[in-house]
Amino acid sequence: MPDIYIHNRIHCSPRRWSTVAEGILTLQHFDIRNEKSSLYGIWRSQIGLPRDTITVISSWPNEKIAKAIAPRAFDKLEFIESIETSFMTPSVRPTTHDRPKRQGNYAFRWFDTPKSHFDEFLKLCTEAWPNFERKYDSQIIGLWTIRHDQNDLIRTLLITRRPSLAMWERSKIPIGVTETKVREKLNRRYDLCNWTTVHTTTLFTADDIQDTARWS
Repeated sequence: MPDIYIHNRIHCSPRRWSTVAEGILTLQHFDIRNEKSSLYGIWRSQIGLPRDTITVISSWPNEKIAKAIAPRAFDKLEFIESIETSFMTPSVRPTTHDRPKRQGNYAFRWFDTPKSHFDEFLKLCTEAWPNFERKYDSQIIGLWTIRHDQNDLIRTLLITRRPSLAMWERSKIPIGVTETKVREKLNRRYDLCNWTTVHTTTLFTADDIQDTARWS
C-alpha cells in the first residue's frame, strides 16, 4: 500500500478545467509505470465547487519522496491559477492499490472530529459501511487522515461513490430495519464531529462512462 496520498484542489483559468485535467494525464510523475508515484484519480466538480476546480489525488511510496517531488508536479502545466494541497494517510480504507474506475456520484466529505471521539467515529464507519454499500449500490472508496496540526481534532476525508445523485437522496431516507440502523450509525458519526462539509464530483478518469453534463 502507498504510504502517502496527496489531495490537490486545483483552481483553473476560466473554461480550462478539462485542458488542465488532460495535461495531468501526460505527467511523468503520474505514469502508472512510475514506481515512485501514481495517479489515483481526477474528479470534476458536480455540486459545491466552482466549475473550473478539479480534484487530483495521487499516491506516493513515502513522505520523503512526496515532499521532494509533489510541490513541483504541476509546474509545466498552463492555466492553473492556484493549488490547495493536503497530505493524507489511509485509515480503514483503501486497503488495495486499485484506483476508482467506475463513473458515478463521488461525495467528498470532510470531518473534524475530537480525538476523544475518534475511535467511536471509526467504529461507526466500519459497522455501517457493509449494509450501506449493499443497500445503496454504493462503495466507500476511502477514509484518509489529513496530516496537519489540529490540536485536539483529527481531520479526515471520506470519499463515497454512489451510482447517481438520485441514490444520494435515496440513501438519506431509510426504508426498513436494516437501513434505519445504518442511518442511525451515520447520524451518530455526524453528531460526533465538530465540523463537516461535503461536495460532489464525477470521475474524469473513469474507464466506463465520461460525464458530459453541465453541472456547477
